[in-house]
Amino acid sequence: MVQGQADVLQLIYNFIKSMALKCAVELKIADIINSHGHPIFLSQIAAQINPLSSIDIARLSRVMRFLVHKKLFTSTADKESGETLYGLSHSSKWLLQDDQTELSLAPLVLSVTHPCPLASWHFLSKSIREGGYGWDKVHGSRRQGIAVAEIVKSFPNIRGINFDLPHIVANAPEFPGVTHIGGDMFEVIPQADAVFMKWVLHNWGNEDCICILKTCLKAIPTRTGKVIIVDLVVQPEGVGLFDTVALRYDLSMMALTASGKERSEIEWKNLLKEGGFHRYKIIKIPVYFSIIEAYPI
Repeated sequence: MVQGQADVLQLIYNFIKSMALKCAVELKIADIINSHGHPIFLSQIAAQINPLSSIDIARLSRVMRFLVHKKLFTSTADKESGETLYGLSHSSKWLLQDDQTELSLAPLVLSVTHPCPLASWHFLSKSIREGGYGWDKVHGSRRQGIAVAEIVKSFPNIRGINFDLPHIVANAPEFPGVTHIGGDMFEVIPQADAVFMKWVLHNWGNEDCICILKTCLKAIPTRTGKVIIVDLVVQPEGVGLFDTVALRYDLSMMALTASGKERSEIEWKNLLKEGGFHRYKIIKIPVYFSIIEAYPI
């Protein structure tokens, strides 16, 4: 009985972890500690958060205590003064921003915890009762071709096409080796040796995904072409390192899209087959998403 109460209380207050994480990213605490190259005192963190005026160090202390408890930062006692020293953990290194690392999760933290997408969650039960989805009920994004630009940057021999809606590519920045083309992926996709879609298909229901895959099929060579999909693959048994993340993402798609979802391997297999791709392979990488390569034959 007591365990059940504790479990429910954990669910009730889970949002606090996200908000404390957001606070750490906004204050750039990980970068402040990293700039010293070793663990530092709370007063040193406070001084760099706002060098021009004092901050509420008591509140900062409470936030740091919580983040240390969640293993986002480390804490040790200084041998001389006994005062707490705060350091980086394996987790907080993913929040570094000043190094301009492409592996930083800080932008994702700020995106997911922004009031705009969070508002959709308040309409989750309403979307179940009435249909539709939370985002539409609240608000009524923009992609600029960064993924394909990074691919071309790494492999200069490749010519990249950033294909998106006309009003989106109209404002996209110029990238070396990348051509911006506007259109509708449900109707026709520019001819290419391969089609790359990152976090696209999870935004759509099965029927729409099949339609998208069929237009991809027409755009690539039958024998040598392939579609590269970057998306989550849900593990029903839920024992992997990122399986809980995948299940949470699935609920996110319910809140933010009309019919989007995260899919298991069986669901991906059936979807690809319906879309005309009878052979595929899933490449697992040490992050929460996978790479799916699909082939016509």
